[in-house]
This record gives sequence, structure tokens and C-alpha cells, in this order.
Amino acid sequence: MLLYTVLGFLFVLTVVVFFHELGHFLVARWCGVGVKTFSIGFGPEIFGFNDRHGTRWRVAWIPLGGYVKFIDDENVASASHKPMEELSVEERKKSFQGKTVGQRAAIVAAGPIANFLLAIVVFATIFSLFGERITAAKVDAVNPGSAAERAGFMPGDRILSIDGQAIESFSEMQRIVGTSPDQSLNFVVDRGGAKIDLTAMPERKEITDRFGNTMRIGQLGIQRSAAPDDWTLKRHDPLTAVVMGVQETYFVISRSLAYLYDVIVGREAADQLGGPIRIAQISGQVATAGFVALLNLAAIISVSIGLINLFPIPMLDGGHLLFYGIEAARGRPLSENTQEMGFRIGLAFVLMLMIFATWNDLIHLKFL
Repeated sequence: MLLYTVLGFLFVLTVVVFFHELGHFLVARWCGVGVKTFSIGFGPEIFGFNDRHGTRWRVAWIPLGGYVKFIDDENVASASHKPMEELSVEERKKSFQGKTVGQRAAIVAAGPIANFLLAIVVFATIFSLFGERITAAKVDAVNPGSAAERAGFMPGDRILSIDGQAIESFSEMQRIVGTSPDQSLNFVVDRGGAKIDLTAMPERKEITDRFGNTMRIGQLGIQRSAAPDDWTLKRHDPLTAVVMGVQETYFVISRSLAYLYDVIVGREAADQLGGPIRIAQISGQVATAGFVALLNLAAIISVSIGLINLFPIPMLDGGHLLFYGIEAARGRPLSENTQEMGFRIGLAFVLMLMIFATWNDLIHLKFL
């Protein structure tokens, strides 16, 4: 299991980080910015090489991220730059800070955008090449005393839509219900050829998956037959798969934001937030389920990394974009002291978030 954990973690994080940094790198090159280093990981270098443009491509020992260092960066976080007067004429032409605010914003935004594009491609590949196992959204049994029984569901019902959204499979229904605990949902079901309107509120329940992880989701209390004949494997054409990839990426973004909102307003606890330890654990568990499952996890984490980086927090890409937006509105950048103070606050926030997530991980693994 340890081998699966290590290999799964390295695979997922390396793929996600590589494409995030590749987004920054490619747009920087297109804008004429000189790139000194493209690094996967931090710390001492394991191996690397120099390309014909003078960029050092390297893999380092600490696989918890990566960075692209521009010719005028003073640190790997691009939080500060060398004074222009210290640069040669050639370096000034290739400097990041010498570009327009629009070009700088494009370079910074390219990282998260690359993460979203990676997720779309991975999801589309799964839907097209590997397909999805689906079964009809049919009710085979209703649990006594459940939300479904109170709403009037009956064995034999086939769910046609939820809140106006057409339902094509039982798993699609499960996902909507699972992400809508304590929320009233309007169902249209086919009962013997007649369409029946039902309203149900999924109950928030804590469940344990086959790996022992606990989570809180909404449940109706209906069951579907697990007979092999009830399942079909459906592969989609490339265009449909891309559309589904976009929808899947949007779903991950919307549910992540909804969870954070629920945490802020007190409807959800923050104990579901995880850090590198949780990612490593889940990567190892998913790796045992097969390569397709690991690809799916990589896509989900890619979306999450892209979304988090867009938060308007200094030190993150979103913080840089916030400063560039202010610069565009004012016609001049914020003062060095103001930006430095912002980066310090951002660093403190990110460190606190990492500590909190790691604390959650340790409690989750029962180390505390």
C-alpha cells in the first residue's frame, strides 16, 4: 500500500504541477519573457537540463509544487523583482516587469487556465476511450423511514428529472442528491407510464467508503439493483466527450465553491479540507482501483489547484491578478511597500491554511 501511495501521489501531483507551470511558461515565452528555471518540486535538484533558450528544466527533491522563475525574479515565488536599473538592456527587454499589465496578467492567469484545460482533456479522454458504466435511474427499493418514503417514491419508479435537469443514469441522480443535503429537490418520475411530481429533501448522513474514508452527503434512501445485466458501458464520441469534460470541470468548480460557502455560513464543518497528506493517502487508495480512477483523481485535483490559485490572495496567482487589476484601474502599480505588505499577509494566510489542512489530515488518519 505504501508503494501505491507514493507512486500515486507523485503521479497526480507531478502531472498537475507540470501543466500549471507549463501554462505560465508558454504564455511567458509568447510574450517575450526570459525564463531562467522551470522546476517540478523544490529544493536540491535531482536531475535537469538546459534548453536552447537558456532555461534550466529541473526536477527537485521536494515534490510539493513547482515554479517558473523569470529572468528578473528575485525568488521562486515571483513575489519581488530585481530593480530595472540592475538589469542589462537585453534583460530589460525580456523582463517580466517590463511587459504591459495585460501581458503580465495573461502570464499569471495561464497557470490556472492550464489546470482547467488539463481537467477537460482528461475527463474527455475517459469518457471517449474508457467510457462510463451506467444504469437507469430506476428505484428498486425504498428504505423504510427514509426521505424517499416520506416523499412518496415507490419501487418501479424511474427518475426523469431533478429540478428540471434531465437524468439519464442512477449515478447522475446520486451525485445531485449527494451534493444537496437538506435541500428541497423537485423530482419527475415515470410510474407505469404516468409522470408524477415528487418533492424530497435528502438527509445529511455520514458514510464510510470502501477505503475507510468518512464523508457527509445527502441521501434519499432508495436502492438500485446491482445485477450485472443492469449495467452498460457507454463510450462517447470525441465532441460529446469534450462537452462532458467541460460540464464535469464546471461541476467540480461549482461544488467546491458551494462547499466553501457552506463552511463560511456554518452549514458545513471545515474538517473535509485536506492537504498533501490527504492527497497522498487518497492517491494511493485510488491507484489500487486502476489507472482510469487515478486519471480521474488527477483531473479533479487539477481543477481544485486551478481554482485555489485564482483566489485573490497575495502569494497566489489570484493575488497577482488582483494587483494587476488595481494597476490597470489606477494607471500605475501599487507602491512597493503596499505590495510587500500584501505578500506578507498572503504568505501568513497560506501558511495558516496549510497548517489547518495538515491538522485535519492528521486527525483524519487518527495520528492525533
